Amino acid sequence: HVQLEESGGGSVQAGGSLRLSCQYLFTTYDGYTMGWFRQPPGNQREGVAAIDSNGRTAYADSVKGRFTISKDNSKNTLYLQMNSLNAEDTGMYYCAASAATGDVSYLLRTRDFGYFGQGTHVIVSS
Repeated sequence: HVQLEESGGGSVQAGGSLRLSCQYLFTTYDGYTMGWFRQPPGNQREGVAAIDSNGRTAYADSVKGRFTISKDNSKNTLYLQMNSLNAEDTGMYYCAASAATGDVSYLLRTRDFGYFGQGTHVIVSS
């Protein structure tokens, strides 16, 4: 059983920062790869960043150097630090978990994640 709950979304001006959090609960397995996805208005959901159980990370090209994914297992919390935000970062952001095995970059690229939270909205105004 997997529970994911995001928080930290909001409105920010271009160039600003936000930190998203995701409280997670796994009851039967603790080797999930965790990730963040987003869905811009009128577009499909896309992978943003991922981190596997060994701490290896992967990022979409559009956020490399601006976003940082991390997690604190002692707090069961996943984070996404977003800096230098621009209008193209606007969208609904989802916390996700994958039980699939494989390279974290591959999982993010193929969007092989079976669990998603309800999402938190991020609006960046220019």
